[in-house]
Amino acid sequence: MTAGPPPAGEPSNEPRERGSLSFPAGDEPELRAVVGAEGIAPRVLVLGATGYVGGRLVPRLLTGGYRVRVLTRSPERVAAAPWAGDAEIVAGDAADAGALRDAMADADIVVYLLHSMAAGRDFAERDRSIAASTAAAAARAGVRRIVYLGGLHPDGVRLSPHLESRREVGEVLLRSPVPAVVLQAGVIIGSGSASFEMVRHLTEVLPYMPAPRWVRNRIQPIAIRDVLYYLLAAVRLPGDADRVLDIGGPDVLRYGQMMNGYAVEAGLAQRGIASLPVFTPRLASHWVGLVTPVPRAIARPLVESLQHDCVVRDRAVDACIPPPAGGLTPYRRAVRLALGRIELDAIETSWVDARFERAPSDPMPSDPDWAGRTVFTDARTRVSAAAPADVWRVVSEIGGATGWYSASVLWALRGILDRLAGGVGMQRGRRSRTRLGVGDAVDVWRVERIVPERLLRLRAEMRVPGEAWLEFRVAPEGSGSRYSQRAVFFPRGLAGRLYWLAMLPFHGLIFSGMVHRIVAAAERG
Repeated sequence: MTAGPPPAGEPSNEPRERGSLSFPAGDEPELRAVVGAEGIAPRVLVLGATGYVGGRLVPRLLTGGYRVRVLTRSPERVAAAPWAGDAEIVAGDAADAGALRDAMADADIVVYLLHSMAAGRDFAERDRSIAASTAAAAARAGVRRIVYLGGLHPDGVRLSPHLESRREVGEVLLRSPVPAVVLQAGVIIGSGSASFEMVRHLTEVLPYMPAPRWVRNRIQPIAIRDVLYYLLAAVRLPGDADRVLDIGGPDVLRYGQMMNGYAVEAGLAQRGIASLPVFTPRLASHWVGLVTPVPRAIARPLVESLQHDCVVRDRAVDACIPPPAGGLTPYRRAVRLALGRIELDAIETSWVDARFERAPSDPMPSDPDWAGRTVFTDARTRVSAAAPADVWRVVSEIGGATGWYSASVLWALRGILDRLAGGVGMQRGRRSRTRLGVGDAVDVWRVERIVPERLLRLRAEMRVPGEAWLEFRVAPEGSGSRYSQRAVFFPRGLAGRLYWLAMLPFHGLIFSGMVHRIVAAAERG
């Protein structure tokens, strides 16, 4: 089976259209906050501000004149966002009723963007519990409205566990005394979205793709900019709207058409796609996990959501929220805009920066605290004639497309082994080629701490029998600088000790080469 012709759209033999930060910006007249009689703008509490959608919604709410508060387990991550100084940050977990109560105080509207993608077998119960606590706390606090972004789904069929959980959360919120607007969206297309990255890498890597039967199913993708438009408009809705609203883009496509539509915009040949009945969601998620940067734990709920036709059942949303002035974004234009942002290194948020793989943990213990613990280190230092700023620039661009300045084959092999073990692997890359912040993913690492031009500390998210960090420090030294690099490993049991011993020969190649090449790159300017 072939996927058929790509979806209709504008010709693509033109310079790639580049994404605009100004649509929607949030300050359009139809999206701006409505100031009350007392002259005070509504206060919006955002749950899920560090996620893909939440990280884009918050700055637009601020631009629209809202007072914004975010509840987060990772205040250090939020503090690294460019909008952090304009929002109120409350540290806490939405699963904690006390934290929810404090965050709800004097809030007018709650935007609920929490989803458990890889939270273990009890994720559905956790989702229901948090939704119920949110609804109860909102009612006690006198919140005027809850806005929830759920998943588009058909009626009368058995849904996947994750899609069923989203449906249940919507029902819990609708049963609340507080009016709720439940927006149900399908596949979201935008730079950095997991769905877009899955389409992108499947298309770019595979000239011919054996695929599950779901490539024949009809789906209605929606551009991230249109999702933000609907969220902003739902926050502003007058009255007591309390209902479910399906949202989707103007194109209804098959998954194979989405892949070939991407191929057209990326300048690739059309891909042959064969539908095979032997691919179960489990097998398909393994396949996607090997071919794309999206790990199996995230690929599976994405794949399962494609098991049925998922299209907008009606356009009731148009009566409540008129479409944007320029119309909804066609699929191929959404792809074009996403590719433009990637070219410009202007990806606002990315799925890789959400903490799917492990729960937040304490930072690396300081050296005095290591007494009494087994710890292995590999520390190297080199004095350089380059200025500290030049060394830091090289350090801050490490990973992703730049690589790790040494033993590329060994890094690639380590990433493959990690993917085979169910880890994130090296394909994850990084959101920006030149900018880093706390919480950002860098291949198999996560930025745990950063002090510009002085310190970068990465924590390993690969599958290892212990806890590992990689630390880079830059300091002035005479007319040049001193570059220091340290790998730290806390082994877990005998397996952890054997792992470190087995890796020692490779560390000599990897870490010594890294020191020399980072300094050399800085001295070359």
